[in-house]
Amino acid sequence: MRVPRVYHSGHIGNGQQLQLEEEAAAHIGRVLRMNAGEQITLFNGDGQDYLAQIQSADKKSVVVTILAAQVNATESPLHIHLGQVISRGDRMDFTLQKSVELGVDTITPLFSERCGVKLTGERLDKKIQQWQKIVISACEQCGRSKLPEVRPAMELADWCAENDGALKLNLHPRASHGINGLTLPNHKIRLLIGPEGGLSAQEIAMTEQQHFTDVLLGPRVLRTETAAMTAITALQLRFGDLG
Repeated sequence: MRVPRVYHSGHIGNGQQLQLEEEAAAHIGRVLRMNAGEQITLFNGDGQDYLAQIQSADKKSVVVTILAAQVNATESPLHIHLGQVISRGDRMDFTLQKSVELGVDTITPLFSERCGVKLTGERLDKKIQQWQKIVISACEQCGRSKLPEVRPAMELADWCAENDGALKLNLHPRASHGINGLTLPNHKIRLLIGPEGGLSAQEIAMTEQQHFTDVLLGPRVLRTETAAMTAITALQLRFGDLG
């Protein structure tokens, strides 16, 4: 049986006894019905896995003792910053979940001219918190111990204007080459994925002014969530750790 992995937001150290946070405790005690003496793995985003033994467990409270720490080697050598124009319904949730599984380490939700989602103020703050929880859950499932960051949502033009030395990529059906034709000067990529209706002509012109490279994924039109997964997978195959 696979040892369950659980996120803990606080400090974790060898020999430490700690109480799991409420949501994690409910999962271990009520859903999985684990008991004293059984083992789980904790992580807190520092890149290590912590083997822990359950000391006591019920439906609301779980206390564990940390037995050992081990460096987690699941991070990709390729650093992908995904700029995703916010999509409707559960498509955005799906994109975040799968991009984490594929190794993305930063995600910025974006607003564009054709973005069909209107979020502001408290509703937007709650949505960002929800997306960060999805990222945590994806890390628990896929074995990562470093948490990808979900940045505050921002306007497309502002994100495109940021410069961090990464190769900037934009998917475009009239691009002259695909991902296999790219040369990567370092291990950093900014990947822009537009909305369901695509970027406007003005936005495409703006990406050119901001030194984005257009790349082609193939002859078929992909939905926004499919485009994100396909592009990330191709980039990991070409430059990362998928073989």
